[in-house]
Amino acid sequence: MRTTQQLFSLAGRTALVTGGSRGLGLQIAEALGEQGARVMLSARKADELDEAVRYLRSRDIEAAWIAADGACEEHIARLADETLAAFGYVDILVNNAGATWGAAAEDYPLAAWDKVMNLNIRGLFLLTQRIGKLSMIPRKYGRIVNVASVAGLAGNAPGTMETIAYNTSKGAVVNFTRTLAGEWGKHGITVNALAPGFFPSKMTQGSLERIGVGNMCAEVPLNRLGDDEDLKGAAVLFASEAGKHITGQILAVDGGVSAV
Repeated sequence: MRTTQQLFSLAGRTALVTGGSRGLGLQIAEALGEQGARVMLSARKADELDEAVRYLRSRDIEAAWIAADGACEEHIARLADETLAAFGYVDILVNNAGATWGAAAEDYPLAAWDKVMNLNIRGLFLLTQRIGKLSMIPRKYGRIVNVASVAGLAGNAPGTMETIAYNTSKGAVVNFTRTLAGEWGKHGITVNALAPGFFPSKMTQGSLERIGVGNMCAEVPLNRLGDDEDLKGAAVLFASEAGKHITGQILAVDGGVSAV
């Protein structure tokens, strides 16, 4: 019988975290590394990745980085192959890379729709498929953690965000998670999703400035926004042996917004 410390340990595990250079991705990468995992970060900008890896290493976390565009099929294949070459295998895949675009639905640019969909769901599918086929399925083990959003569980309140492509893409991530969990459970792979509420970040900065912190907090039962710690515990649960009997689940980390 293992202790809870042993169940939550990620010693000897390897993780690939997309969108890992800052924000929620870096928070999750830090959590996995704190539990003993080796971490590969990926994002588009090499300078941000280098800074993130230096930060993780300063905290005694073994980390490396590969710059790649998560919307580009060739980059996705290279990311998977180079990560496997460096680590040998991937135990934990965190699909966090994402983009948004604000515009009224009736005037939403097709190019913006394609940009959001290509990164948020098409790229997520392609990377998951490749890591699954080359590493997780042959080894009969895997933990896939998709970062969805409460925006994938409901629409936007009137007068707030106009993000039809983002919400649609995150809704797709929710059902992708459930569907893949059903298919890949026989391979010893769990597939779950985190659905964060509003966390201050570079991507959400415009909305935060327009709506205001006070107004946003007023809509949250806990009367606060997410911070730099709030995804850590949930991510480790899904990534570790503590969550070995949890799959196909969507966990909202939103201060209670989705419950009311």
